[in-house]
Amino acid sequence: MNQTQAILELWLESRTRLTNQFTQLNESDLLKRLHPQSNCVGFLLKHIGEVEQLFARNVFGLDIKGSIETIGVGKDKDQFTNLQELLDYLEESKVNLEQAINKVLPDGWQEEITTKEFGTRTKAQAIGRITSHTAYHAGQIGIIVKYGLI
Repeated sequence: MNQTQAILELWLESRTRLTNQFTQLNESDLLKRLHPQSNCVGFLLKHIGEVEQLFARNVFGLDIKGSIETIGVGKDKDQFTNLQELLDYLEESKVNLEQAINKVLPDGWQEEITTKEFGTRTKAQAIGRITSHTAYHAGQIGIIVKYGLI
């Protein structure tokens, strides 16, 4: 197994912290939040997909166009309420990021990239960042689904 394959397997396994929750989600969960000013589950799901798309494009150079409704000045207005659309979007972002990772040559993981979001990092470090980002929000989603209110 080469380095690209190993990194892809690590990323896919870590993403199960998110995807293992999908079978238990229902549309009423999408509006749950822990606090009136906190983000709801639907917003967080959309955000995870958008950031994965952003990484596929800006870090790994995949030629895709992604939305940025939840990034930067994006506000949670309870607008992401269709569970199937969100799950489809997250599948699309997974496929795109997987394709982008597969494009990296096995010896290309030490190549440095610079983005406005997090400065200069190697591609290997960038994988750490997107992996922890998804896991972080997956944990939030688990807590919100269990304890949150609509």
